[in-house]
Amino acid sequence: MNAPNFSLPDQNGDTHKLADYAGKWLVIYFYPKDSTPGCTKQACDIRDGREILEDLGVSVIGISKDSVESHKKFAEKQNLNFTILSDESTETIQEFGAWGEKSMFGKKYMGIMRNTYLVNPSGEIVKTYEKVSPAKHLPQILKGLKELQAF
Repeated sequence: MNAPNFSLPDQNGDTHKLADYAGKWLVIYFYPKDSTPGCTKQACDIRDGREILEDLGVSVIGISKDSVESHKKFAEKQNLNFTILSDESTETIQEFGAWGEKSMFGKKYMGIMRNTYLVNPSGEIVKTYEKVSPAKHLPQILKGLKELQAF
């Protein structure tokens, strides 16, 4: 399946498109909310492992529906060294299939699923991780790349 096209602003207000990453491996991860414990753990693990991914030629993008301003504060506070995109309309989140029914304290609501997609240089989603554990996220991605014998 081809990854859906997107055109979204990052934490600095610069627009990123899927086409900007053509010919490269790309990890796109969706997370519920800036500065929450699980999302912070996930982002910091990616921050700390980004050099490993970069050495493999893999770019990383995080996407949530938080605003550009919220992303900027989150990125600065956590010293994030990768791109996080704002999808306030949730259009891209929905196109990737990372929007769905969630439950908290017995109440059901619609929200962002903690899903990650590994996109190959041809723009195809070659691996999907659903309901990712923030603490195990980076090792999962590295294992997936190895399984695909991409590197």
